[in-house]
Amino acid sequence: MDATQQRQPLAATRRRVLDELRERILTGRLKPGDRLVERELAEDLGVSRVPVREAIRSLEAEGFVVVPSPRRVVVRQLARTDVEELFDVREALESLAAARAAERAGKPEMRRLERLLAESARVTKGGDGARISEVNSRLHDEIIAIAGNRLLTTMLHPLEGQLRWLTSQNEHWDELLEEHRRLVEAIGSGEVERAREYAAEHVRVNREVTLRDLFGDDEQDERPAG
Repeated sequence: MDATQQRQPLAATRRRVLDELRERILTGRLKPGDRLVERELAEDLGVSRVPVREAIRSLEAEGFVVVPSPRRVVVRQLARTDVEELFDVREALESLAAARAAERAGKPEMRRLERLLAESARVTKGGDGARISEVNSRLHDEIIAIAGNRLLTTMLHPLEGQLRWLTSQNEHWDELLEEHRRLVEAIGSGEVERAREYAAEHVRVNREVTLRDLFGDDEQDERPAG
């Protein structure tokens, strides 16, 4: 086996370990404050400690874990300020994405959005929270893809996991489905400012719901999320 053939399985293993650990955090299997132990995770995933160590570094860069000491890694506890800052960024970038999508979306693009809406309606009816979150994230990803702005995509990439975590906190699934229907309709209208404003309003509503669900009604509460 040559070096290229060796690198490919190693890269696939690293990606699999990173995706699995991120998914455990996103779905709550690993909760804020939980400790990540390389040896235990390597045994659980059936890999060496090297890809686990590399995955932990990536999760730290993505903001999912913190390393308070060299031998201690824990899932990050998001404070109210962290969540508000993420929503600030999300509102700015997703409203831009919706506006650009309204300019660019033709019939093929709208068909893709409509298919995702139909899938979202099916999983919403089923009530599987993890599946609903995954489909809704794909809908937002598709809007960003339609926007066709490579710099925007590059800026959003490091935040994808945290933004998905944010969207998963809002479990008002029926309301989210209706908001997504209106957002897709606004994009399909081709009215740029309408799409921009509706995307911003969608994020603001989700900000209010998520902050209330995570921290209660006290806006000064700085307790960490989770």
